[in-house]
Amino acid sequence: MSRRVLVALTLTALVPALAGLTQAPASAAPPGDPGPGREVSTTTRLQDRREVAAGTRAYSLGFEDGRFYANGWHITGEMGGIWTPPVKLLDGVWFGLDDQWVGPATKFTSGRGYTRYDLPQTAGLQVRRTDVVPDGRRGALFGLTITNPGAARTTTLKVDAHSELMGQYPWGFSGVTPNASDNLPDQGRYDGKHLVFTDDGALPGAPEHHYAAVVGTAQQPQSGAIGSQYWGPQPGHRCTGTEPGAPADPKPSACDDGPFGHGTGGELTWRLSLPAGGSTTVWLGVAGSDQGQAAAQQELAGLLKAPDAQLAAKVHARDVLANRTKLSLPGDPLVQQAVDWGKQNLADLTLSAKDLQIRWTDQGKQFPAPLGTVPEATWIGAGYPDYPWIFGTDAEYTSFAAVSVGQFEAIKAHLRALRDISDILNHRSGVVAHETVADGSTWFGHDSRHTNPDGTTSYDFNTDETVKFPSAVALLWRWTGDNGFRDEMYDFTQRNLHYVVSQLDADHDGWPEGLGNVERSGMGAEKLDNTVYLIRGLLDLADMARSKGDTATATWAGDLGSQLQQRFDPTWWDQAAGQYADSLTDPGNVQSFQKHWIGQTPMEVELAPGGQAQPGLAPYEHGTTALAGRENDCFSGTAPLNPGLFHTGCGGGANGQGEKVIFGLTTSIQSVGEGNYGRLGADQQGRYTHALAEPMFAEPATGGTPDEQPGAMPEIFPSPDQGANIDRCWTCRSMFMQAWGNYGTAWAVVHQWLGVRPDLGEGRLAIVPQVPAGQPSVAGRDIRLGGGTADVLASHTGSTYRTVVTVGRGVGADTVVIGHTLPRGTTPTSVTLDGRVVHDYTVTTTNRGTEVTITTSAGHHTLTVTA
Repeated sequence: MSRRVLVALTLTALVPALAGLTQAPASAAPPGDPGPGREVSTTTRLQDRREVAAGTRAYSLGFEDGRFYANGWHITGEMGGIWTPPVKLLDGVWFGLDDQWVGPATKFTSGRGYTRYDLPQTAGLQVRRTDVVPDGRRGALFGLTITNPGAARTTTLKVDAHSELMGQYPWGFSGVTPNASDNLPDQGRYDGKHLVFTDDGALPGAPEHHYAAVVGTAQQPQSGAIGSQYWGPQPGHRCTGTEPGAPADPKPSACDDGPFGHGTGGELTWRLSLPAGGSTTVWLGVAGSDQGQAAAQQELAGLLKAPDAQLAAKVHARDVLANRTKLSLPGDPLVQQAVDWGKQNLADLTLSAKDLQIRWTDQGKQFPAPLGTVPEATWIGAGYPDYPWIFGTDAEYTSFAAVSVGQFEAIKAHLRALRDISDILNHRSGVVAHETVADGSTWFGHDSRHTNPDGTTSYDFNTDETVKFPSAVALLWRWTGDNGFRDEMYDFTQRNLHYVVSQLDADHDGWPEGLGNVERSGMGAEKLDNTVYLIRGLLDLADMARSKGDTATATWAGDLGSQLQQRFDPTWWDQAAGQYADSLTDPGNVQSFQKHWIGQTPMEVELAPGGQAQPGLAPYEHGTTALAGRENDCFSGTAPLNPGLFHTGCGGGANGQGEKVIFGLTTSIQSVGEGNYGRLGADQQGRYTHALAEPMFAEPATGGTPDEQPGAMPEIFPSPDQGANIDRCWTCRSMFMQAWGNYGTAWAVVHQWLGVRPDLGEGRLAIVPQVPAGQPSVAGRDIRLGGGTADVLASHTGSTYRTVVTVGRGVGADTVVIGHTLPRGTTPTSVTLDGRVVHDYTVTTTNRGTEVTITTSAGHHTLTVTA
């Protein structure tokens, strides 16, 4: 990486974490040094950058200047603020001292489990704010630390809050019923200690609801007031969503509310005594519930109980996640940093809700009675601010990142939630739901279809989510060795693939019909990604079936998967294009090549028949040709824009205009595909791993700064057809944090560079690294596998390749295979294991290269291969 990372990796201490309203000398030691890499900061254009502090039951989403502007488009302008899924509580909170509003922040910092704002001096006082959302709490804490540099004095603290009690669904799109425009007005009151906001009633055709939010501290305020005018220093300007100037203007900072806002406001004041040369920290709590005011009051009481301990617990929990899969990539610190912060992104997106009422809304056309209830769900949300809910395809890609960094529990829970929702929604047909909001409203993913006037079929679900699901389950089974999880999910995975094979192959050619992950018109009925993932899914189901002794399923799935694998390349390879066809059109399975990103899935996918990893479905010659064919300005971006993979190459798509928009997912597909074919060079996989990492810390398009929140990977990167997020309007932006892009960094490093290939459901573990060209070594410590961990160090110097592993007994691997991947065509001349020359090693040529392996056992081992 030649570009200098300009983001400050600060070592600044955490805000003094003091319960309620407490005091400490200004010179007191902070509660623990955050240490290198535990914070990342930025100082420019803070009013244009969004940020989030998140816990498992709530999140606060604002801007990095400390203000709360309107943004988001599912509910126009309302996707920010303070939320406890499935309910929004407030548009924002604001602080003032002695009749002066605290000004916009001068520096913003992302930390592990918290965010911090360095604020300008106000009323002669130094000010800093720390936001934290404790896990399991339905609310957020805002810690304002006030430092008095002079003699002892008093000051008046005031806090404004503006409510917006509304559900995550319905949305504000035309034709959606009920609609966000039906949002009921909030009621507010001051109860002598807290601001209390309520919204009781029912939207048209929806059941009665009782939403409530409560705002306050552990201390008695001096006064309180209610009124719609309380917006802090912001004017309360309402934007309509019809303003001219998009996609550049108006910026979010011009909009305080959207067209559907019906909140009210309030203000609290306290008189504070400030010691000479000392600090006071006030913890403000915002809590709420969709179960009424009493539940909201209870949530606030729990939130305000020992805020210092809750902050410390949150930081500790995030440190635990950070210390899993601890990487050392001296030749690529940018990617190392990206994986480290990707762990925090996944944790920030891990959310929970209760009592999901599963409804089929048919893309907003109806709001029927619920089909059933999911009592509790946990999931990894797709992205903030507009996709914080439950998706099928997002999770199926995110699962690869999640296992790489040891976040097993969250992705297991997500797969369970998808199964439970899908079985209720689709009457156990096996079709996987696409998109479900935290209240259970399902937008898309119902097992239904209809015939269009032109004779084509429209589907209300995506085939790709159903064929990918068994592989996600198999992935978790292999990394955890959890046969109980396999058994729990097994019936659903069987139904997934039996449905696709029996119901989505009308012409009986083996290639599945239906919608894939390219949500664009003009493609043939049979999509490439559906085919690729069906082959993988069948082979994965066969493995799970064999492990359970289900011979019939193992034979059916294994035989069909192998047959389709053999027929795949002759059917789908487009020789003239040097690429794989995106789809097949009937009659006659005519290839259609529209230059969509899914053309790279035959290289991205990894098959594992019998638990033996086989990188890439495409044969080596076609795979390398297709990968190299996208490394140009027709298919990928160029500086100063992001160098990642376009959604659709130049001249592509049904309209022939292409779609030069770079997504984290498209770039991840290319990154993983390059790795599967041993193309790890700086201008090959390195181009795409860096494309994923740059927006998190220092992208050229924004002058060497993060795209928005430091350490967060956005959904879309600066592209020819869509610029940087911070240059776009209040409703025109992509997600500033999205989960699935971490697939292209975490999986690339842990699975491909470090070569960690578990098959713990069968008690096996293979570690076969491949060190990228130009890097001296790659290492990973405390890689979570089964019930234990493993450490890996791989190095390459001249003709010597070295692998050092430590596999703990708790991993559960009866057999450990240690190896190293040499360049394709290379022959080993000598192999030593733990200092002893060995001859019983195996040499296998794969799409990655020449893999030299030997079987050993758990423990500490060193393999040296000379070529």
